[in-house]
Amino acid sequence: MIAVLNRLVEFVEGHLTDEIDVAGLAMSLGTTEYHLRRMFSSLAGMPLSEYVRRRRMAVAAADVLGEGELLGIAVKYGYGSTEAFGRAFRSVHGVAPGDVRRAGGPLRTQPQLRFRLTVEGNTTMDTRIADRPAFRLIGHSARVPLIHHGANPHIQAHIASLPAGEHIRLKELSNTEPAGLLQVSADVDPDYTEGSGLTYLHGVAVADKTPVPEELDAIEVPAGTWAVFKAEGEYPAVLQSTWAATATDWFPSSPWRLRPGPSIVAILDRAADFSTASCELWLPVERA
Repeated sequence: MIAVLNRLVEFVEGHLTDEIDVAGLAMSLGTTEYHLRRMFSSLAGMPLSEYVRRRRMAVAAADVLGEGELLGIAVKYGYGSTEAFGRAFRSVHGVAPGDVRRAGGPLRTQPQLRFRLTVEGNTTMDTRIADRPAFRLIGHSARVPLIHHGANPHIQAHIASLPAGEHIRLKELSNTEPAGLLQVSADVDPDYTEGSGLTYLHGVAVADKTPVPEELDAIEVPAGTWAVFKAEGEYPAVLQSTWAATATDWFPSSPWRLRPGPSIVAILDRAADFSTASCELWLPVERA
């Protein structure tokens, strides 16, 4: 996967003034657009689209400092107007193209990325592969923004809004793996952009033919393979670090890749105040 990401970066560098077909590029590299975007975002710390924009504007700065017309420069980098180009330029450099042309700066440079895999071997990931038939995720869902670090207050508010007895009722409905109360993230932006929307469902898994009570939301999950990572420790930090380790350690050295589908957290055990927990992270995967 590291080699694939570096080939992606090289392709981007050679096509900064072109529209990039990420889906076609992913196919030519032997992977999928979904997996490519998720791995890039996880390892680079920014979405692929953001990296492309930053690199374009870093290179475009040299043209802005020249004598060419700003409209021509805008068109060269794929923008239909100087206004659209100016917004993109300002979002990266903090100043308008005209100001840079007059004053010579300030400019912010996005270096070309290089991915490297550092193998330390001092952390063992407790992982299993599970082939599961189709099932349903049922419960109470809400649209919330994606937050990478720390507790998500929008999810906390959603869970707090449920009556205490509802958690017990949901657990009684569970009749298949993943077992127990689940935290489900679905419809996530493939770039994993912080602040983008996702569907969060607080609920349980049931067999695919199980009737769904009218008051509950449902997500249909087709048959497929899952990588299941067990994590124990301070919550939610241990879960977030496990998420990060799947991208930095596990996927680059495994024959599996992410496929579209919900990610699921099953809480196996927890402290009364939820400061620590034992949990499983279920990620939908397929052979690379």
